[in-house]
Amino acid sequence: MLLAELDWSFIVWVGVAAIFVVGGIVKGTMGVGLPTIVLPMLSLLVPGTQAMGLLVMPVLLSNFWQAIEGGNWRYSLRRFGSVVGVQLLFTVATVKLTAGFSAVFFNVVVAIAVLSAVALMFVRPQKVSTRQERWMGPVVGAIAGVMGGVSTLTGPIIITYLMALRLKREEFIASISIIYLLGSLPMYVAMLWYGRFGFSEVALSALALLPMFAGLRFGKAIRQYLSEIAFRRVLIGFLVTLALMLVVKSI
Repeated sequence: MLLAELDWSFIVWVGVAAIFVVGGIVKGTMGVGLPTIVLPMLSLLVPGTQAMGLLVMPVLLSNFWQAIEGGNWRYSLRRFGSVVGVQLLFTVATVKLTAGFSAVFFNVVVAIAVLSAVALMFVRPQKVSTRQERWMGPVVGAIAGVMGGVSTLTGPIIITYLMALRLKREEFIASISIIYLLGSLPMYVAMLWYGRFGFSEVALSALALLPMFAGLRFGKAIRQYLSEIAFRRVLIGFLVTLALMLVVKSI
């Protein structure tokens, strides 16, 4: 499908650009959350499968940038290699098993994933010991792989796990960026291979980089002036509303 064949109205084009600005602001303010906020909003305008394709370039490049900025990627790769490896296997298997499912199915799945993300925001994970990390890492990778394979939303479970490890800020950023980057790349390749979305969505996702990075810079600028607690509450309410709207849209 060529870009011209997307047949979007002017309002949809403007809406998609605005959504990536909002997603960039969230990521710039909190450091994470681009797919979590953008995917459900896009799914209100375009089919869920198409929305997943539009996230390819923004997700990959923003995580690559954070991984380089965070540094110490070799350590992160050694420590979380089992998470990434298991996630890769479960992602590809899930994408293959769900190939051919309807757009309505994926809209509902995205809604469920968003609600799960909201639920995990209220979780205060207990500290995970080094001994527990050995078996918990692959389990988290498997759950993230399944969630990623059906909705592309792997962030909530991985964030909760890394929070439980009590990582320092720099280590957290470097680790989550590596996991996101190495998990997202095979996930998108598998989705492209099995026809979840096409090259036109991937090409169009490159255009989304401009509004995304514009929002990212603005988010960084306002981070120091915004209460994290207040922003978190607004974000949770917003995500719940989006999830409910997706469910209603799919009925």
